[in-house]
Amino acid sequence: MKKVKTAAALLCSACLVLSGTAVPTMADSVKVVTLGADLTQDQKNTMMKYFNVDSNQVQILTITNQDERNHLSAYVPLEQIGTRTVSCAYVKPTQSGGIKVRTANLNWVTCNMIATSLSTSGVKNCEVVAACPFEVSGTGALTGIQMAYETATGEQLDSTKKELATEEMVVTGNLADEVGKNDATTVMNNSKIQVIKDNVQNVDDIYNIVVNVAQQNNVNLDSDQINKIVELLKQIAQQEYNYDDVKATLEQVEQNTSGDNDELGDIDDEKDDTVNAGDPADGDDILNNVDNSALGGDIVESSTENPSLEEESGLIEDDGDDQSDGDLSETEEPQEPDGDETTDDSTLGNTDEGDTDSDEGTDDTENDTTSDELDTSALTEDQKTMFDKAENFCKGEYEGDTTALTTAMEDETATASVTLDAENGATLSKDVEKAYLQILTEGTDSYQADGTEIYMSTELNMVDKSMKEIFGLSADTQASPELSELSDEDRQTLYNETMKFFEKLYGESSETYNTDEAETAETADTENSEDYAE
Repeated sequence: MKKVKTAAALLCSACLVLSGTAVPTMADSVKVVTLGADLTQDQKNTMMKYFNVDSNQVQILTITNQDERNHLSAYVPLEQIGTRTVSCAYVKPTQSGGIKVRTANLNWVTCNMIATSLSTSGVKNCEVVAACPFEVSGTGALTGIQMAYETATGEQLDSTKKELATEEMVVTGNLADEVGKNDATTVMNNSKIQVIKDNVQNVDDIYNIVVNVAQQNNVNLDSDQINKIVELLKQIAQQEYNYDDVKATLEQVEQNTSGDNDELGDIDDEKDDTVNAGDPADGDDILNNVDNSALGGDIVESSTENPSLEEESGLIEDDGDDQSDGDLSETEEPQEPDGDETTDDSTLGNTDEGDTDSDEGTDDTENDTTSDELDTSALTEDQKTMFDKAENFCKGEYEGDTTALTTAMEDETATASVTLDAENGATLSKDVEKAYLQILTEGTDSYQADGTEIYMSTELNMVDKSMKEIFGLSADTQASPELSELSDEDRQTLYNETMKFFEKLYGESSETYNTDEAETAETADTENSEDYAE
């Protein structure tokens, strides 16, 4: 999987932003489940089944995209946040043991990245399960988990520390793009250990720590990478963390990322007296009490308590060389299932009957190709309006329907640029519509920037890449069969006219893209953003 993400991406796609309204249930006050509002009811039931809880056992928060925007808009442009929120979490504060994290179907953010960043936010002891019915990057998980923790404990985390935790995820994530997730987490976590443990305040000393940690772990960093880590650690040092508060978490992450789980010996549990934490003796281990069967047989997993899960599920293999496994930008990416959708979590009821078939890595959009109509039932009203305009454009540009084209372009003089036969035109229309529907349905969470972006909007960049693939203009791609008889010039013309429409639809032009801001352009969720954060 190609892992080239920007800072913004880390805050947007797969977001678990949790200011949503709690469902009034007879809930356990110290356990919280968050459900993405853009999941179907069956998918919500599936997640409850995976968490192995009923709605009367936990407090449930419904997380909307607006919640996501409310919490992330200070960090990233709204265009990068996306339109959908689908990720979920199960959070249980504890009295000891540090921060323990398990993830499922988060194919880029790992349990160790979440755990060490969450420690920076001021959390001492907590169990967290972050998951989604289908694969998403999970880059927005941190903010939501923080807020779930606040809801569960009834206490607010320090705002500065929460911001530093977010920045830590950004810095670690950007570094992971370049050196791999494991090495990035190792350098950040182990450097943080020394800074906090020895109360290092001097910038030069922090710099030397980062350089030495990188060298000791055979991680090659350039000066810019080092300076970004140093600047973050300088701010962390100023917060005067008590090492005993973060010891269990940071040393467990060190063990996990070093591959030597025996190096540090047993980690003493540190009692957390600052929150109304759960009873560690209640025997309720939410990390190991999940029901994997709910998500099907092909799950990407990671766990701070079981590092082998990453290797077994193939997540570790994503570090290093570019790979396609788990890259949700591919057409085989899992989709939300067909069927009626509701975001009313109060109707969850008995979750034992959740529909798990739709979450087993199947592509329901792909199934739609067997019918004449693509399923748009999961789209919001605004998304449906945009899709309908795209459908009109396709009918006009590829199938010769002048009325449809002038309507889509809002130009009475608009005419088709290239003449296609009826069959090929209809097939091309379906290809383009399907690609666009997939982007709208799944959001920006899976998107990974590669430096070739020409638009500010993540969705528009995703459209651009999809169109280049369809028209055979991307490296190592061939035009769809219906275009094989066309000249290179005609395919280029069709692509140009197609993107002219989408530029109009999104109110943007590639000519207005500021290349100086390319490093902050969202990779996407995410549903970035999407969503989930998706």
